[in-house]
Amino acid sequence: MEFQNLHEVLRSLYDEMLPLSADMAAVAKGIAGLGALFYVAIKVWQALSRAEPIDMYPLLRPFALGLCIMFFPTIVLGTINAVLSPVVQGTHTILENQVLDLNNLQAKKDLLEREAMLRNPETAYLVSNEEFDKKLEELGWSPGDLITMSGMYMDRFAYQTEQAIKNWFRNLLEVLFQAAALVIDTIRTFFLIVLSILGPIAFAISVWDGFQSTLTQWLTRYVSVYLWLPVADLFSSMLAKIQSLIIEKDIAMLADPTYIPDTSNTVYIIFMIIGIIGYFTIPTVTGWVIQAGGAGNFTRNVNSTAMKAGNIAGAGAGSTVGNIGGKLMNK
Repeated sequence: MEFQNLHEVLRSLYDEMLPLSADMAAVAKGIAGLGALFYVAIKVWQALSRAEPIDMYPLLRPFALGLCIMFFPTIVLGTINAVLSPVVQGTHTILENQVLDLNNLQAKKDLLEREAMLRNPETAYLVSNEEFDKKLEELGWSPGDLITMSGMYMDRFAYQTEQAIKNWFRNLLEVLFQAAALVIDTIRTFFLIVLSILGPIAFAISVWDGFQSTLTQWLTRYVSVYLWLPVADLFSSMLAKIQSLIIEKDIAMLADPTYIPDTSNTVYIIFMIIGIIGYFTIPTVTGWVIQAGGAGNFTRNVNSTAMKAGNIAGAGAGSTVGNIGGKLMNK
């Protein structure tokens, strides 16, 4: 089974387990109902004890959350997924276009490298059976020719062995690269399933007074985890674009008949290693994109700093006034 099919299996798994969130709605309704009773009672009692009119707008919050719990798969998950799905589809389209260009350029580069090897008489017999047989036919059966023939066989065997090792290592890195992407996608799917199934419980707990931040944290984590896939596609697109630019430069150099190609694929291997390591930074990068409460914390810190500065300034001004007054009294 190809890696792309495994990603499709994960998509199907998420869709199949999504309706299970409705089963948690029954438990969540009880928790939310009890929380709404205490929430409304406390708000009404506080208003009556202060002889203030009862504000009805805050009292609607438990009922709105109750509606979200009752129709959680449709209202909550359906809305969030509908908003974020275009982002996933857009980044996946970008990745498909970049990978398609990379495959075409790689095929063109391989063809030009073979042609460049064939143009060089010293390396033509290494990549072509016809050239190898032709060069053998030109040799005789003298001791010198037999030594040359043995050297040709050894050079050809060494070249094929070297290429086989390089291709094996390259294939290994490609498998690890795809495995890293699959690991990220599997963890993402697991987190989304857990957040989706236990989402009604999070909404029910947020009804209780003092636990309102539970709702914000759940939304933040769900959106953040959902965006792992678009960030991974953008990262893969960036790597594919870099490799395309490198291959285009190699193709331009191969146009020179005197250029001897380098078949070591060192740059390709380096970027594959970078890609494997970079995949595991995707959760951190996504956390930079989605963060709840950042502006509130910033405002709170600014206000705190301003208040401290004002107190220091006030204390300094009071001290200055006191010193001036003391000097005037002494005079």
